[in-house]
Amino acid sequence: MNNSEVQIELDKFGKRLVQASRSSLTQQKVKASGELYKSIGYDLKVSPNSFQFSFGSTLPYSKFQDQGVSGTQRKFKTPFSYKSKKPPASVFISWAKQKGIKPRGKNGRFTSYESFGFAVANSVFRKGIKPKNFITRPFEKAFKALPDALIEAYGLELDRTLLR
Repeated sequence: MNNSEVQIELDKFGKRLVQASRSSLTQQKVKASGELYKSIGYDLKVSPNSFQFSFGSTLPYSKFQDQGVSGTQRKFKTPFSYKSKKPPASVFISWAKQKGIKPRGKNGRFTSYESFGFAVANSVFRKGIKPKNFITRPFEKAFKALPDALIEAYGLELDRTLLR
């Protein structure tokens, strides 16, 4: 397998990862503005002696949605956790407006978006964010399915590079 064949295989790998991750988001109904869905992509840089492949989302909060965040009361298997700083209420206010949610208080009467935002921020602080694994799971599955020929060819390319 030569460099162009390896590049073609890695390009197919990237396209499969993007499609699988987006499908996972759709199946889990994770969509407010659609920005997270659109932000998923990959980058493949090819040099004469190497390949550089990166995959994921360009949005800073995507890692928290993917891997989850432990709250103060409910814990998840994740490196992220809320300790003292709560998530910003403004995020939940804009999310509610995007989704067309009309917030109501305990008595059933309409309440302000600000009250709703603070209530949700407090809830997320306590309960955390459940991991969605929309990037992690497709990557692990696709990596296991990478053709052995590609792994062997890439290993041989690496060996040739080291021998020069």
